[in-house]
Amino acid sequence: MLIHQDYSLKRLHTFGIDVKAKLFAEIFSDEDLFEIISDKKLMAEPKFILGGGSNILFTKNFDGLVIKVSLPGIKKVGENEKSVLIEAGAGVVWDKLVTFCVSNNFGGIENLTLIPGSVGAAPIQNIGAYGQELSDTIESLKGIFIEDGTVKSFSKSDCNFSYRNSIFKKELKNKFIITSLRLKLNKNPIVNLTYKKVEDEIQNLKISNPTITDLSKLVAKIRKSKLPHPDEIGNAGSFFKNPVVHYQKYLELVESHPGIISYDVDKNFKKIAAGWLIENCGWKGRRVGNVGTHQKHALIIVNFGDATGDEVLDFSIRIIQAVELKFGIRLENEVNIIN
Repeated sequence: MLIHQDYSLKRLHTFGIDVKAKLFAEIFSDEDLFEIISDKKLMAEPKFILGGGSNILFTKNFDGLVIKVSLPGIKKVGENEKSVLIEAGAGVVWDKLVTFCVSNNFGGIENLTLIPGSVGAAPIQNIGAYGQELSDTIESLKGIFIEDGTVKSFSKSDCNFSYRNSIFKKELKNKFIITSLRLKLNKNPIVNLTYKKVEDEIQNLKISNPTITDLSKLVAKIRKSKLPHPDEIGNAGSFFKNPVVHYQKYLELVESHPGIISYDVDKNFKKIAAGWLIENCGWKGRRVGNVGTHQKHALIIVNFGDATGDEVLDFSIRIIQAVELKFGIRLENEVNIIN
């Protein structure tokens, strides 16, 4: 396995920031990772685990070892009359896994069509969209502790999933490398139309009995219509989480801002659309130097070509300050900031 020095990461993360790693290695198997772990000099370096690079912002060069996870493979490992277990390597492109499952009529992740990134990164963020989350279908995952090479499996409950969060994003951040993921999917899929925009589009198209293939195509169409592709302009998707507020706070917001967009969480909490908050602070389509928000989606910060990580970060802080000043809500980053 090759260890590269002063390796450019520009093409390995979707923001396209021009940064380098002091050391870089790409792993295609568990054995590759064990080789790194057995090297005392490499283990002494600060380490960062890189998946598809779709949810990170580098603010400077990384003074250590970046490990790019590229473990391949998708296979069926179990089934019964109602469900099927699908296992995928951590390096598989997430949307390729979605395409595989939808084409085989295995239901449960079709609403997550076209989410960028890799299979191994998906549990870290507990990715979600259009009424589905990864945690709805995950059965288990397997990985390796970097410090001593211990192999461990995590059940769904072990992962401590919450909204865009997991144990791998907090306690085990850069300590544990996910190598494979197992999903329990439905062989007789029930189409999930809980997201109103998706339901409305199905009705507009007059699809009386939609399939998961119909839904996947529709989600892809919606995403393409409003979300910029990283190949066209650097971005990391939604930069901020949708904030969750207490119901009393929500009532106060509705009284002063009747058009506010929100979603039910439970009887005590509401999720507020961060894009709506940003847009109503005047930041949609706004540009400062090399950085701006996308003209169609205020939640997406874009790199117009030559932005530094610090420029993107400073721009995001200005948005946070504007939203907090107007609405009394402090936005949290969904993107992982690497300082």
